[in-house]
Amino acid sequence: MAMNLKMSMKLSQQLRMTPQLQQAIKLLQLSRVELEEEISKELSENPILEEIQETADEDPRAKTQLTEDLKAAEAVATGDSDPRKQDEFEWENYVESMYKPPQQSGFEGGEEVMNYENVVSTTQTLSDYLLWQMSLFGFSEEEEGTVSILISYLNDDGYLETSFDEIAKEESVEASELAVMLPFLQEFDPPGVGARNLKECLLIQAKMLQEDTTDLVKIIDNHLPDLERKNYPAIARALGVDVQEVVEMSQIILGMEPKPGRIFISNETQYITPDVYVYKVAEQYVVSLNEDGLPRLRISNLYRNLLKKDNKDQGSKNTQEYVQDKLRSAIWLIKSIHQRQRTIYKVAESIVKHQTEFFDKGPAFIKPMILRDIANDIGMHESTVSRVTTNKYVHTPRGIFELKYFFNSGISKTDGDSVASESVKIKIKEMVDTENPKNPLSDQKIVELLRKDGIDIARRTVAKYRDILKILPSSRRKRYF
Repeated sequence: MAMNLKMSMKLSQQLRMTPQLQQAIKLLQLSRVELEEEISKELSENPILEEIQETADEDPRAKTQLTEDLKAAEAVATGDSDPRKQDEFEWENYVESMYKPPQQSGFEGGEEVMNYENVVSTTQTLSDYLLWQMSLFGFSEEEEGTVSILISYLNDDGYLETSFDEIAKEESVEASELAVMLPFLQEFDPPGVGARNLKECLLIQAKMLQEDTTDLVKIIDNHLPDLERKNYPAIARALGVDVQEVVEMSQIILGMEPKPGRIFISNETQYITPDVYVYKVAEQYVVSLNEDGLPRLRISNLYRNLLKKDNKDQGSKNTQEYVQDKLRSAIWLIKSIHQRQRTIYKVAESIVKHQTEFFDKGPAFIKPMILRDIANDIGMHESTVSRVTTNKYVHTPRGIFELKYFFNSGISKTDGDSVASESVKIKIKEMVDTENPKNPLSDQKIVELLRKDGIDIARRTVAKYRDILKILPSSRRKRYF
């Protein structure tokens, strides 16, 4: 019996979700207040980081020194001392971005001072957020009705705990229709919404990762008890991989959200300050990030000196490992903040480009626009645009708006063109505001009036928009004296 030894090469994709990528995704979806809290937390926990003082910003030498320090810090953190290999991140652009944008009063004829009466409080529900996404998904009216039913049965954590049969009996729909539409609901943001249990919630989030998630799905599907007990060797044996790979995948699972809906549960009033300003300069609209109040970070002077020393002078091996770990954390945070701000800027700039008529003439002239329009324009994924537009606000000459306000589905017109759903809502509100209170307009009458303006709309859609605008039915609006 002969035995032969053979060598072969195998090319395969493996899940590698770096801590930097995880942190960038996390920071991207945070609101401004949450970002400030996260930065403050890192400043208190990481001795490597310190906040740049205002007086240092004006010194060009300090700016040059900061760039050099960040490059040196990344070289030590990555174990690469060759500065020529540190070109993947545009440090000069980062340093430029650390300067505050010009405030409104800085423009010539700066009469557009921010009106703090426009700083509003808001409480958005999970249901509101999902219904907004549903309106942009291209569903038919029947499909929207089915998805709306499913959304209404989600609990505060975003789970669907009621069975299809019970919902079907209660809502007079087919259970099979609910089953068909649930996977579409599970594609909505926040990831994991619409799941029926924890395992399904984690599986949904795993499948949304743009990586090879085969082993990750196997862990969630078959090894959650071992994962809870941190029995990594048993999982590694079952999957035929190294224990270290199991540990890395467990960290990814640990970073997932077990209760997707809880971010919408808040009894506190949220006071909103804008993330972006839009100014009109001459005939052009200029986008400027609002970085006022956001700490600007750098490597501390103490550790800057340590970076210049030889490793032999940096103490014990444990101390070196501690310093390098904190350095990596500092670099990742700085890069993630820069990436977040740059992405918000690009999205806001694209929105302004697509919605120029809104800024020139007002909300009635907003155009139909969906997430894909902006995603294609800036070369990013729709889910990224969705995260950026949630809980991010823009101060414009027309007032303060959430970025997602500018996304509207289109309503067909009789001339073959389309009009934004937001414009239709404004028209409906204007009609109701000017109606005869003793003879209010019915939904069907509003449909007829809109069709005279060339807007082809169903009565059911008018009723839905009226509910969104919190306008009562005509029978309850009627006044008898």
